[in-house]
Amino acid sequence: MKQVISTEKAPSAIGPYSQAIQVGKMIYTSGQLPVDPATGSFPEGGIKEQTRQSLLNVKAILEEAGASMENVVKTTVFMADMSDFADMNAVYAEFFSEPYPARSAVAVKTLPKGASVEIEVVAVMP
Repeated sequence: MKQVISTEKAPSAIGPYSQAIQVGKMIYTSGQLPVDPATGSFPEGGIKEQTRQSLLNVKAILEEAGASMENVVKTTVFMADMSDFADMNAVYAEFFSEPYPARSAVAVKTLPKGASVEIEVVAVMP
């Protein structure tokens, strides 16, 4: 049975989707843009600040479900410019420790609202 995960500590869905869905012990987040839920805006700066905000949004959703970043088993990182990979990766490494989750990182033509990054995860409940 599907359970919707929703928190005000992450941006509200801007379309017909949920912040996350839990099925059994699995949690699937929607892609998280770098939107600060308090302001509705992107953080000042570049890819590092946007990556940090996207991951903070993921973290808030997981915490609402009773999980943490340690429970993440797979991430997908969508980037508008692959030349930002090293800077994204440096911030990403602040949020995960060994054993690291599996990851895909892909460049896309554009992201919603002109974001530089969007991140989704799959996690397992503790």
